[in-house]
Amino acid sequence: MSNYFEIFINGYKGYASYLWNEISNPHWHNYFYWLIGVSLFFFALELIFPWREKQSRIRRDFWMDGFYMFFNFFLFSLIIYNAASEVVVYFFNDLLAQVGITNLVALNVKEWPIWAHLALGFVVRDFVQWWIHRLLHRVPALWEFHKVHHSVKEMGFAAHLRYHWMENVVYRTIEYIPLALIGIGLNDFFIIHIFTLSIGHFNHSNFNIPLGPLKYLLNNPAMHIWHHAKKIPHTYKYGINFGISLSVWDYLFKTSYIPSSGKEIELGFPEDEKFPTHFIEQNLYGLAKKKESV
Repeated sequence: MSNYFEIFINGYKGYASYLWNEISNPHWHNYFYWLIGVSLFFFALELIFPWREKQSRIRRDFWMDGFYMFFNFFLFSLIIYNAASEVVVYFFNDLLAQVGITNLVALNVKEWPIWAHLALGFVVRDFVQWWIHRLLHRVPALWEFHKVHHSVKEMGFAAHLRYHWMENVVYRTIEYIPLALIGIGLNDFFIIHIFTLSIGHFNHSNFNIPLGPLKYLLNNPAMHIWHHAKKIPHTYKYGINFGISLSVWDYLFKTSYIPSSGKEIELGFPEDEKFPTHFIEQNLYGLAKKKESV
């Protein structure tokens, strides 16, 4: 037990050191500045080529969503997630070792060309995340957390990272084993994540370009805007257009729905006017049973 406590404390120290190094030492492998750079790029596109011309350039909840970006990727990890997750990983590996499993890697992708194992990691992660996203809509307790993301009323790039901190826990927990099985390392994950970050910002941005046939492969604003629609057909009880980076899963599993451009549709979910509008209240939402749920 004392060993796990030491891992927990070292997790705090290690992540605090990492975060300070990210901020104070810019370099090409620095996620902090990649996040800023990608965000500024899509913000510039929104300002110059707005898809919804009537929407304010500094849209509703713009600053709160900007804070969400840094909270979910940096501050949440500093507060608890990184230290706790290290303890869980060590505990999980100890359990596996008890039954004689010391290496989860089932497919040694490191022997492949770099483009091949990056492509495999990207597709596997996106497929797993697609199913997790469906769970967030299907399981009532998880939907309570996911409401934070769907409380967006005006879409913009920063809405991509407005989500409840529990989603970090759900996604990282479920995707850990599939990525471990194919031996995806930290450097691979960094490259994959920057690519998916860019697509996610694009999907949520007030900027759109026709993709032609690529729309059946890549997620895009015209598709994702319908995922956030307040009203969808009753035949899609649990939602539509669940794609994270790739749209192909929705076409394969028949959850795609794009009846029109969607530029002017109302966003949100039924009775979202009762949903908290402040950061702290949103991040406490779903943790306790409400007398009156929305």
